[in-house]
Amino acid sequence: MVRALILAVCLSSGLALAANAADNEKKPEAPKRPPLTEEQKALRKEITEKYDKDKDGKLSAEERKAISEEDKARMQKAGLGGGQRRKPADPK
Repeated sequence: MVRALILAVCLSSGLALAANAADNEKKPEAPKRPPLTEEQKALRKEITEKYDKDKDGKLSAEERKAISEEDKARMQKAGLGGGQRRKPADPK
C-alpha cells in the first residue's frame, strides 16, 4: 500500500516537471503593434471604403492589388501597410 502511494507521488511529480518544462519551451510572443493614431484610422477607413468592392469591411488580396500607387504611398507615409511582410522566395 505504501509502495503504491510512493509510486503515485513520484509519477505525479515527474509528470508535473515534464509539463512545466514543456511550458517553458514556448516561443515568446511577438511584440504588439502600437495603437493606430486617429489620422491612421481615418486613412485606413477611407482606403477600405474606396477599394472594398464586396463591402465586407475588409480588403481581400484582389482588392489590395487594386490600390493605386498614390494611395499606397499615402498609406506608407502614414505608417500603414509599410510592406512588413516578406515575399516568398522564388522557387528555382
